[in-house]
Amino acid sequence: MKSSKKKLSSEEREELLKILKTRFEKNMDRHKGIKWADVEAKLDAHADKLWSISEMEMTGGEPDVVGYDKKSGKYTFYDCSAETPKGRRSICYDDEALQSRKEHKPKNSAIEMAGEMGIEILTEEEYRALQELGEFDLKTSSWVKTPVEIRELGGALFCDRRYDHVFVYHNGAESYYAARGFRGSLSV
Repeated sequence: MKSSKKKLSSEEREELLKILKTRFEKNMDRHKGIKWADVEAKLDAHADKLWSISEMEMTGGEPDVVGYDKKSGKYTFYDCSAETPKGRRSICYDDEALQSRKEHKPKNSAIEMAGEMGIEILTEEEYRALQELGEFDLKTSSWVKTPVEIRELGGALFCDRRYDHVFVYHNGAESYYAARGFRGSLSV
């Protein structure tokens, strides 16, 4: 059972680090040249970020290291689950869209949920970078950060992978589907 504060117990921390290390070692092609000991040291120094990664894991995101920025000294984690995370589906794009629905409202929105988790929703560029590391969202789709000018007109963007290509689509921001969620990123 997870504690209600944004801090993991020592048991939760150890269990999560074990899961992350196993995933890291199994998918070395996602983070060439990065050593687990360095990632773990960074996570140890940032308990709040480890809590956010735990949230990514608990909602089905299967977070993994996908990069390291030498300038900032930060590691980047993305949701690497084969399909959009199960615990984050059937949600509209943002709170404004959620509030605009008169009936049949979803339980949450992608932007709100990401904020609560302490992560960022992937941009289209980040989504495409993720797709370079494997094949994701072959049956589902994921909301991506939408440019302000599109959002102001009521729309939002989502992506998926079909026919060995990454596609970007639009929909009303208030729409939601059982097969659409969002993927997140976190820098530590």
